[in-house]
Amino acid sequence: MIHKGVEFSITQAAPGIWKWRFQIGDRIVTGKTEAKLNLLAIRRVQLRIDRELKKLQQDEARGRNGAG
Repeated sequence: MIHKGVEFSITQAAPGIWKWRFQIGDRIVTGKTEAKLNLLAIRRVQLRIDRELKKLQQDEARGRNGAG
């Protein structure tokens, strides 16, 4: 699946447990989430991607501001 240009995968590890993985640049992020519904698990991964993209954007902005 793709969310905001980031490809991610999610698989059911056990009933109610989902393993997920995505990559932004060279950084690979993996984890598990607990959810009865797969759509809820997917949404949680999408929110995590949003946080990682926001953090990356903030780090880049700091780098530009600090270099000037």
